[in-house]
Amino acid sequence: MILIQADKETLLRPLQTIAGIVERRHTLPILSNVLIERNDKEILYMATDLEIQITTTITTITTEKQPCVVTVAAKKLQDILRALPDKAEVTLEIEEKKLQVKSGKSRFNLQTLSAEDFPRFKKNDPLSRVKITIKQKELKNLLFLVQYAMAQQDIRYYLNGLLLLIEDGRLKVVTTDGHRLGFALTPLKANQIEFLSKIPSLERAEIILPRKVILELAKQLNESEELVIIEILENQAQFTFSNIVLVTKTVDGKFPDYNRVIPTGHQKQFEINRLVFLQALQRVSILSNEKIRGARLILTTKTLRIVCNNNEKEEAQEEIEIKYSGEALDIGFNSTYLLDVLSSLTSETVECSFGDTNSSALITIPNNENFKYVVMPMRL
Repeated sequence: MILIQADKETLLRPLQTIAGIVERRHTLPILSNVLIERNDKEILYMATDLEIQITTTITTITTEKQPCVVTVAAKKLQDILRALPDKAEVTLEIEEKKLQVKSGKSRFNLQTLSAEDFPRFKKNDPLSRVKITIKQKELKNLLFLVQYAMAQQDIRYYLNGLLLLIEDGRLKVVTTDGHRLGFALTPLKANQIEFLSKIPSLERAEIILPRKVILELAKQLNESEELVIIEILENQAQFTFSNIVLVTKTVDGKFPDYNRVIPTGHQKQFEINRLVFLQALQRVSILSNEKIRGARLILTTKTLRIVCNNNEKEEAQEEIEIKYSGEALDIGFNSTYLLDVLSSLTSETVECSFGDTNSSALITIPNNENFKYVVMPMRL
Protein backbone atom coordinates (compact mmCIF):
# COMPACT_ATOMS: atom_id res chain seq x y z
CA MET A 1 0.00 0.00 0.00
CA ILE A 2 1.38 3.39 -1.00
CA LEU A 3 1.63 5.72 2.00
CA ILE A 4 2.79 8.84 0.17
CA GLN A 5 4.45 10.00 -3.04
CA ALA A 6 6.23 13.34 -3.00
CA ASP A 7 9.54 15.06 -3.64
CA LYS A 8 12.40 14.62 -1.17
CA GLU A 9 12.11 18.10 0.37
CA THR A 10 8.39 17.71 1.12
CA LEU A 11 9.04 14.48 3.03
CA LEU A 12 12.18 15.69 4.78
CA ARG A 13 10.82 18.97 6.14
CA PRO A 14 8.43 17.47 8.73
CA LEU A 15 11.08 14.99 9.87
CA GLN A 16 13.44 17.89 10.57
CA THR A 17 10.65 19.59 12.53
CA ILE A 18 10.09 16.65 14.89
CA ALA A 19 13.73 15.50 15.13
CA GLY A 20 14.46 17.40 18.36
CA ILE A 21 11.85 15.42 20.31
CA VAL A 22 12.75 11.93 19.05
CA GLU A 23 14.62 9.88 21.67
CA ARG A 24 17.59 8.04 20.20
CA ARG A 25 18.62 6.18 23.35
CA HIS A 26 15.53 4.94 25.13
CA THR A 27 14.32 1.79 26.82
CA LEU A 28 11.18 1.92 24.65
CA PRO A 29 12.25 1.39 21.01
CA ILE A 30 9.04 2.96 19.67
CA LEU A 31 10.10 6.34 21.08
CA SER A 32 12.87 6.39 18.46
CA ASN A 33 10.17 6.15 15.81
CA VAL A 34 8.07 8.71 14.01
CA LEU A 35 4.39 7.97 13.52
CA ILE A 36 3.25 8.76 9.98
CA GLU A 37 -0.50 8.79 9.39
CA ARG A 38 -2.36 9.47 6.16
CA ASN A 39 -5.95 10.53 5.80
CA ASP A 40 -7.68 11.82 2.68
CA LYS A 41 -6.44 15.42 3.10
CA GLU A 42 -3.05 15.38 4.79
CA ILE A 43 -0.11 13.42 6.14
CA LEU A 44 0.56 13.71 9.87
CA TYR A 45 4.00 13.20 11.47
CA MET A 46 4.22 12.70 15.24
CA ALA A 47 7.05 12.13 17.75
CA THR A 48 7.11 11.89 21.54
CA ASP A 49 9.48 11.30 24.46
CA LEU A 50 6.54 10.69 26.88
CA GLU A 51 6.93 14.23 28.30
CA ILE A 52 6.53 16.16 25.04
CA GLN A 53 4.61 15.37 21.87
CA ILE A 54 5.11 17.21 18.59
CA THR A 55 2.88 16.90 15.55
CA THR A 56 3.24 18.46 12.12
CA THR A 57 1.26 17.99 8.93
CA ILE A 58 1.79 18.30 5.20
CA THR A 59 -0.94 18.59 2.60
CA THR A 60 -0.53 16.22 -0.30
CA ILE A 61 -2.55 15.12 -3.29
CA THR A 62 -3.19 11.39 -3.17
CA THR A 63 -5.52 9.00 -4.96
CA GLU A 64 -5.42 6.65 -1.96
CA LYS A 65 -8.60 7.08 0.09
CA GLN A 66 -7.97 4.42 2.74
CA PRO A 67 -6.46 5.79 6.00
CA CYS A 68 -3.02 4.40 6.70
CA VAL A 69 -0.63 4.64 9.67
CA VAL A 70 2.85 3.34 10.45
CA THR A 71 5.79 4.01 12.82
CA VAL A 72 9.38 3.82 11.61
CA ALA A 73 12.85 4.79 12.88
CA ALA A 74 12.91 8.58 12.52
CA LYS A 75 16.66 9.06 12.21
CA LYS A 76 17.12 6.28 9.64
CA LEU A 77 14.33 7.65 7.46
CA GLN A 78 15.71 11.18 7.79
CA ASP A 79 19.25 10.03 6.88
CA ILE A 80 17.96 8.11 3.83
CA LEU A 81 15.99 11.09 2.53
CA ARG A 82 18.92 13.45 3.14
CA ALA A 83 21.22 11.18 1.11
CA LEU A 84 18.93 11.13 -1.93
CA PRO A 85 19.61 13.58 -4.79
CA ASP A 86 17.96 17.02 -4.60
CA LYS A 87 14.43 17.20 -6.02
CA ALA A 88 14.25 13.39 -6.15
CA GLU A 89 10.75 11.91 -6.31
CA VAL A 90 10.18 9.48 -3.44
CA THR A 91 7.54 6.85 -2.71
CA LEU A 92 6.90 5.48 0.78
CA GLU A 93 5.14 2.13 0.59
CA ILE A 94 4.02 -0.30 3.31
CA GLU A 95 4.64 -3.98 2.60
CA GLU A 96 4.44 -6.81 5.15
CA LYS A 97 5.24 -4.74 8.26
CA LYS A 98 8.06 -2.93 6.47
CA LEU A 99 8.27 0.57 5.05
CA GLN A 100 9.85 0.66 1.63
CA VAL A 101 11.49 3.88 0.46
CA LYS A 102 11.74 4.04 -3.34
CA SER A 103 13.47 6.69 -5.41
CA GLY A 104 14.82 6.12 -8.91
CA LYS A 105 16.82 2.90 -8.68
CA SER A 106 17.25 3.11 -4.89
CA ARG A 107 15.30 0.83 -2.52
CA PHE A 108 15.37 0.83 1.29
CA ASN A 109 13.34 -1.54 3.47
CA LEU A 110 12.83 -0.36 7.06
CA GLN A 111 11.33 -2.27 9.99
CA THR A 112 8.14 -0.81 11.44
CA LEU A 113 6.47 -1.06 14.85
CA SER A 114 2.73 -1.14 15.46
CA ALA A 115 1.10 2.30 15.53
CA GLU A 116 -1.25 0.99 18.23
CA ASP A 117 1.73 0.86 20.62
CA PHE A 118 2.69 4.48 19.94
CA PRO A 119 1.96 6.54 23.09
CA ARG A 120 -0.24 9.48 22.09
CA PHE A 121 -1.13 12.22 24.58
CA LYS A 122 -4.72 12.59 25.69
CA LYS A 123 -5.93 16.17 25.87
CA ASN A 124 -6.96 16.99 29.42
CA ASP A 125 -10.27 18.50 30.51
CA PRO A 126 -10.71 21.82 28.67
CA LEU A 127 -12.79 23.26 31.53
CA SER A 128 -9.65 24.35 33.37
CA ARG A 129 -8.17 25.99 30.30
CA VAL A 130 -6.62 29.37 29.59
CA LYS A 131 -6.04 30.42 25.99
CA ILE A 132 -3.52 33.04 24.85
CA THR A 133 -2.90 34.29 21.33
CA ILE A 134 0.42 35.98 20.60
CA LYS A 135 2.62 36.69 17.57
CA GLN A 136 5.35 34.12 16.93
CA LYS A 137 8.11 36.73 16.90
CA GLU A 138 6.87 38.17 20.20
CA LEU A 139 6.93 34.80 22.00
CA LYS A 140 10.27 33.86 20.43
CA ASN A 141 11.82 37.14 21.61
CA LEU A 142 10.36 36.71 25.10
CA LEU A 143 11.89 33.23 25.45
CA PHE A 144 15.23 34.37 24.00
CA LEU A 145 15.49 37.09 26.65
CA VAL A 146 15.52 34.60 29.53
CA GLN A 147 16.12 31.01 28.34
CA TYR A 148 19.88 31.03 29.06
CA ALA A 149 19.23 31.43 32.81
CA MET A 150 17.45 28.05 33.10
CA ALA A 151 19.21 25.42 35.20
CA GLN A 152 20.40 22.36 33.27
CA GLN A 153 20.56 19.38 35.64
CA ASP A 154 19.62 20.80 39.02
CA ILE A 155 18.23 18.43 41.66
CA ARG A 156 15.62 21.16 42.20
CA TYR A 157 13.90 19.94 39.04
CA TYR A 158 11.52 22.94 38.90
CA LEU A 159 14.54 25.13 38.08
CA ASN A 160 15.23 23.08 34.92
CA GLY A 161 12.56 25.00 33.07
CA LEU A 162 10.69 28.27 32.70
CA LEU A 163 7.87 29.81 34.72
CA LEU A 164 5.12 31.05 32.42
CA LEU A 165 2.70 33.31 34.24
CA ILE A 166 -0.43 35.18 33.20
CA GLU A 167 -1.57 37.92 35.57
CA ASP A 168 -2.78 41.52 35.36
CA GLY A 169 -3.26 41.17 31.60
CA ARG A 170 0.42 40.40 31.04
CA LEU A 171 2.36 37.33 29.95
CA LYS A 172 5.47 36.91 32.11
CA VAL A 173 8.38 34.48 31.79
CA VAL A 174 10.95 33.79 34.51
CA THR A 175 14.02 31.53 34.66
CA THR A 176 16.67 30.97 37.32
CA ASP A 177 19.48 28.53 38.06
CA GLY A 178 20.01 29.81 41.60
CA HIS A 179 22.91 32.10 40.58
CA ARG A 180 21.01 34.43 38.26
CA LEU A 181 17.44 35.20 37.28
CA GLY A 182 15.88 36.40 34.04
CA PHE A 183 12.47 38.10 33.92
CA ALA A 184 10.58 39.42 30.90
CA LEU A 185 6.98 40.31 30.15
CA THR A 186 4.73 41.44 27.36
CA PRO A 187 1.33 43.14 27.78
CA LEU A 188 -1.70 41.29 26.40
CA LYS A 189 -4.78 42.94 24.94
CA ALA A 190 -8.21 41.76 26.09
CA ASN A 191 -8.75 39.83 22.85
CA GLN A 192 -5.44 37.96 23.26
CA ILE A 193 -6.38 36.17 26.45
CA GLU A 194 -9.35 33.97 27.23
CA PHE A 195 -10.11 32.30 30.55
CA LEU A 196 -12.42 29.44 29.63
CA SER A 197 -13.03 28.32 33.20
CA LYS A 198 -15.74 29.82 35.40
CA ILE A 199 -13.43 29.54 38.41
CA PRO A 200 -12.45 33.13 39.46
CA SER A 201 -9.01 32.05 40.73
CA LEU A 202 -8.10 31.20 37.15
CA GLU A 203 -7.96 34.89 36.21
CA ARG A 204 -4.32 34.19 37.01
CA ALA A 205 -2.49 31.14 35.71
CA GLU A 206 1.04 29.85 36.09
CA ILE A 207 2.89 26.76 34.90
CA ILE A 208 6.48 25.55 34.77
CA LEU A 209 7.51 24.37 31.31
CA PRO A 210 10.39 21.88 30.90
CA ARG A 211 13.73 23.12 29.56
CA LYS A 212 13.51 20.87 26.48
CA VAL A 213 10.20 22.47 25.44
CA ILE A 214 11.62 25.99 25.72
CA LEU A 215 14.63 25.10 23.57
CA GLU A 216 12.34 23.42 21.04
CA LEU A 217 9.99 26.42 20.88
CA ALA A 218 12.92 28.81 20.49
CA LYS A 219 14.05 26.70 17.52
CA GLN A 220 10.65 26.20 15.86
CA LEU A 221 9.11 29.67 16.26
CA ASN A 222 9.91 32.15 13.51
CA GLU A 223 10.18 35.94 13.32
CA SER A 224 6.80 36.35 11.66
CA GLU A 225 3.54 38.09 12.54
CA GLU A 226 1.81 34.68 12.44
CA LEU A 227 0.07 33.69 15.64
CA VAL A 228 0.77 31.10 18.32
CA ILE A 229 -2.12 29.77 20.39
CA ILE A 230 -1.01 28.80 23.91
CA GLU A 231 -3.47 26.63 25.83
CA ILE A 232 -2.94 25.90 29.52
CA LEU A 233 -4.68 22.77 30.74
CA GLU A 234 -4.51 20.59 33.83
CA ASN A 235 -0.83 19.45 34.02
CA GLN A 236 -0.39 20.20 30.31
CA ALA A 237 0.30 23.04 27.91
CA GLN A 238 -0.26 23.14 24.16
CA PHE A 239 1.36 25.43 21.58
CA THR A 240 -0.22 25.60 18.12
CA PHE A 241 1.53 27.55 15.34
CA SER A 242 2.27 27.29 11.62
CA ASN A 243 1.49 23.61 10.97
CA ILE A 244 2.89 22.42 14.32
CA VAL A 245 1.16 21.32 17.51
CA LEU A 246 3.45 20.89 20.52
CA VAL A 247 1.97 19.40 23.71
CA THR A 248 3.98 19.13 26.93
CA LYS A 249 3.49 17.93 30.46
CA THR A 250 4.16 20.69 32.96
CA VAL A 251 6.72 20.43 35.77
CA ASP A 252 5.41 19.86 39.30
CA GLY A 253 6.86 22.02 42.03
CA LYS A 254 6.82 25.56 43.38
CA PHE A 255 8.91 28.09 41.48
CA PRO A 256 10.85 30.56 43.69
CA ASP A 257 9.18 33.93 44.38
CA TYR A 258 11.01 36.01 41.79
CA ASN A 259 9.71 39.30 43.22
CA ARG A 260 11.77 38.74 46.37
CA VAL A 261 14.91 38.13 44.30
CA ILE A 262 14.73 41.28 42.15
CA PRO A 263 16.52 44.05 44.10
CA THR A 264 15.15 47.58 44.44
CA GLY A 265 16.66 50.85 45.60
CA HIS A 266 20.23 50.34 44.39
CA GLN A 267 22.17 53.61 44.61
CA LYS A 268 25.21 52.74 42.48
CA GLN A 269 24.10 52.72 38.86
CA PHE A 270 25.24 53.65 35.38
CA GLU A 271 24.20 53.30 31.75
CA ILE A 272 26.61 51.78 29.25
CA ASN A 273 26.63 50.96 25.55
CA ARG A 274 25.70 47.28 25.41
CA LEU A 275 28.04 46.29 22.56
CA VAL A 276 31.00 48.18 24.04
CA PHE A 277 30.48 46.36 27.37
CA LEU A 278 29.95 42.99 25.65
CA GLN A 279 33.03 43.21 23.43
CA ALA A 280 35.29 44.41 26.25
CA LEU A 281 34.10 41.55 28.45
CA GLN A 282 34.62 39.03 25.63
CA ARG A 283 38.22 40.19 25.22
CA VAL A 284 39.25 40.21 28.87
CA SER A 285 37.52 36.91 29.67
CA ILE A 286 39.99 35.16 27.34
CA LEU A 287 42.39 35.25 30.31
CA SER A 288 39.82 34.37 32.98
CA ASN A 289 40.07 31.22 35.08
CA GLU A 290 38.52 28.44 32.96
CA LYS A 291 36.64 26.91 35.89
CA ILE A 292 35.14 29.90 37.69
CA ARG A 293 35.19 32.40 34.77
CA GLY A 294 35.56 35.30 37.21
CA ALA A 295 35.59 38.96 36.14
CA ARG A 296 36.07 41.97 38.44
CA LEU A 297 34.13 45.15 37.74
CA ILE A 298 35.88 48.12 39.35
CA LEU A 299 33.78 51.27 39.46
CA THR A 300 35.34 54.67 40.06
CA THR A 301 34.28 58.18 39.02
CA LYS A 302 33.55 58.16 35.26
CA THR A 303 35.30 54.78 34.78
CA LEU A 304 34.45 51.08 34.63
CA ARG A 305 37.48 48.79 34.69
CA ILE A 306 37.03 45.08 33.87
CA VAL A 307 39.79 42.76 35.10
CA CYS A 308 40.27 39.01 34.54
CA ASN A 309 43.16 36.79 35.61
CA ASN A 310 43.92 33.09 35.79
CA ASN A 311 46.02 30.49 37.62
CA GLU A 312 49.01 31.19 35.35
CA LYS A 313 49.09 34.73 36.79
CA GLU A 314 48.10 36.19 33.45
CA GLU A 315 45.86 39.25 33.47
CA ALA A 316 43.69 41.23 31.08
CA GLN A 317 41.91 44.51 31.70
CA GLU A 318 39.81 47.04 29.81
CA GLU A 319 38.71 50.52 30.80
CA ILE A 320 35.44 52.07 29.64
CA GLU A 321 34.34 55.67 30.20
CA ILE A 322 30.91 55.89 31.82
CA LYS A 323 28.70 58.50 33.48
CA TYR A 324 29.13 57.50 37.11
CA SER A 325 29.70 59.66 40.15
CA GLY A 326 28.77 57.30 43.00
CA GLU A 327 30.95 55.49 45.53
CA ALA A 328 33.82 53.33 44.32
CA LEU A 329 33.03 49.60 44.06
CA ASP A 330 35.07 46.46 43.35
CA ILE A 331 32.80 43.46 42.71
CA GLY A 332 33.25 40.07 41.04
CA PHE A 333 30.92 38.10 38.75
CA ASN A 334 30.94 34.99 36.60
CA SER A 335 31.74 36.53 33.20
CA THR A 336 29.58 33.94 31.39
CA TYR A 337 26.50 35.17 33.27
CA LEU A 338 27.19 38.73 32.08
CA LEU A 339 28.01 37.69 28.51
CA ASP A 340 24.76 35.70 28.26
CA VAL A 341 22.54 38.64 29.09
CA LEU A 342 24.47 41.17 27.00
CA SER A 343 24.34 38.80 23.99
CA SER A 344 20.60 38.19 24.28
CA LEU A 345 19.56 41.85 24.39
CA THR A 346 19.23 44.06 21.32
CA SER A 347 18.96 47.46 23.03
CA GLU A 348 21.67 50.05 22.37
CA THR A 349 22.34 50.59 26.08
CA VAL A 350 21.84 48.73 29.35
CA GLU A 351 21.53 50.02 32.89
CA CYS A 352 23.56 48.29 35.62
CA SER A 353 22.83 48.89 39.29
CA PHE A 354 24.59 47.61 42.41
CA GLY A 355 24.20 47.58 46.18
CA ASP A 356 27.44 46.48 47.85
CA THR A 357 30.00 43.75 47.13
CA ASN A 358 27.72 41.09 48.62
CA SER A 359 24.50 42.15 46.89
CA SER A 360 23.07 40.94 43.59
CA ALA A 361 23.42 43.26 40.60
CA LEU A 362 20.46 44.27 38.45
CA ILE A 363 20.72 44.72 34.68
CA THR A 364 17.81 46.38 32.88
CA ILE A 365 16.99 48.26 29.68
CA PRO A 366 16.75 52.04 30.30
CA ASN A 367 13.14 53.30 30.54
CA ASN A 368 11.80 49.76 30.16
CA GLU A 369 10.14 47.80 32.96
CA ASN A 370 9.57 44.71 30.80
CA PHE A 371 12.98 43.10 31.35
CA LYS A 372 15.11 42.48 34.44
CA TYR A 373 18.19 40.34 34.99
CA VAL A 374 19.59 39.62 38.43
CA VAL A 375 23.05 38.13 38.93
CA MET A 376 24.73 37.17 42.19
CA PRO A 377 28.31 38.35 42.86
CA MET A 378 31.23 36.00 43.50
CA ARG A 379 34.34 36.34 45.64
CA LEU A 380 37.52 36.67 43.57
